[in-house]
Amino acid sequence: MGAGGGAARRRRGTAAGLCGAVLLAAGAVLGAGGAHAQPTPTTPSGSGSPAAPPAPATGAVLAAAGSGPEAAVPTAKGLQQALGPYVSDRNLGTVTIAVADAADGRLLYGSGENVPGTPASTTKLATSVAALSLIPGDTRLATRVVRGARPGTITLVGGGDPTLTALPADQVQVGGRPADADTAPASLEELARQTAAALKAAGTTTVELDYDLSLYTGSPQHQNPDNQNIALVVPLMADEGRVDPRSREEAPDRVADPADAASATFATMLAAQGVTVDGRARPAAAPAAADAPVLGKVESPTVARLVERLLTTSDNQLAEAMARQVALAAHQPASFEGAAAAVTQRLAELGVPTAGVLLNDGSGLNKGNQIPPAVLVRILALAASDQHPALRPVLTGLPVAGFTGTLGKRYGAGSGAADAAGLIRAKTGTLSGVNTLAGTVVDADGRLLAFAVMTRTPDTVPADTVRAALDRVAAHLASCGCH
Repeated sequence: MGAGGGAARRRRGTAAGLCGAVLLAAGAVLGAGGAHAQPTPTTPSGSGSPAAPPAPATGAVLAAAGSGPEAAVPTAKGLQQALGPYVSDRNLGTVTIAVADAADGRLLYGSGENVPGTPASTTKLATSVAALSLIPGDTRLATRVVRGARPGTITLVGGGDPTLTALPADQVQVGGRPADADTAPASLEELARQTAAALKAAGTTTVELDYDLSLYTGSPQHQNPDNQNIALVVPLMADEGRVDPRSREEAPDRVADPADAASATFATMLAAQGVTVDGRARPAAAPAAADAPVLGKVESPTVARLVERLLTTSDNQLAEAMARQVALAAHQPASFEGAAAAVTQRLAELGVPTAGVLLNDGSGLNKGNQIPPAVLVRILALAASDQHPALRPVLTGLPVAGFTGTLGKRYGAGSGAADAAGLIRAKTGTLSGVNTLAGTVVDADGRLLAFAVMTRTPDTVPADTVRAALDRVAAHLASCGCH
């Protein structure tokens, strides 16, 4: 434990409560090994260091965390002494790390901080920052039904909202909790009610149903997934393409054709409202006209809430949908390639050094993605900067150690990191042989720090063992003043 360990222990209880309060107030949603890297202190210099750091952050998030100009800044030597034994844990395999001052983005300590590594789901940090910097946070994704181009037809138009639900309102949960007015997804049943009412008002009780997927381009199949925790990426689906919408499994079974399944469910819902669908739903031969009369429309939660949800629960499907919204906002093709290019371009426009950054998707399932730790901490510092208040949902969406999301079952008793429960907010990343952790922590002196730790281990090393070692690194960052 560092010199500030006693002070850190004294504020455990209040910090846990603070994290929960900030999370609720923000509306956050709870849905080959190599040589061992030895940590060496690094100061930001040369072309590989972050350039043009953001101005000191003085917004509500930092104020709530207790960080301020009076809080002492850790030194490279102090951080090396405190973290060195834990970064050198053999369970981490090949490890790279970066620690920055969240107030101004300055790199304080690093080992291999500019070396590109496989980010896994910490890729979602890049996707989220790009989305919130391009799209107003109060934007909602709309799913519509319009009159079709052929007489007697209607078209269900996908708007890119994978959270659209076919469940009754009283059965909808988000992150294992009942949805509220702020987080409730759009209802396919409500869309059917609106559409049936409009049709019957016009004297129509029998229609043919088409569906329009023209919002996205390119192949919908994710390439090189480490697991199958993702459906086809199409702009129309219900309940993220889950076979069982009520499933709470981490990797639920997905339907083979999400758009077809959603359309078939919609046809059944129309029939329940007294409108017969003649034949089966099928893809539209042409995109719906922009001026086609609208028969019904439902909208997702705001983009800010969707970003919080995708970070807290590490939602691959939602991350890919949000990456395509970035592409559309940047006037790029809404495809895997276009989304990756748009996110990378936006990071560069925000002043993030993109040397060594290679993206192939928005979720991090692709093992070909590359991001250096220094880039991850720079992204987090941007989210904390008072120059970018629109990025705050990136911080409020981060899982809280021992409490929420993908960190809810970590930092428990016997982990060697339990003292840091409630003090660390971080995005996790896991692929076969890859484990990452990137987030923020308030150290013993009250300074808000951004950190990123990236590892590569043989597939034979249990993922839980690696995660526990990662958690101990972050825990000791929380417990030290590190001067």
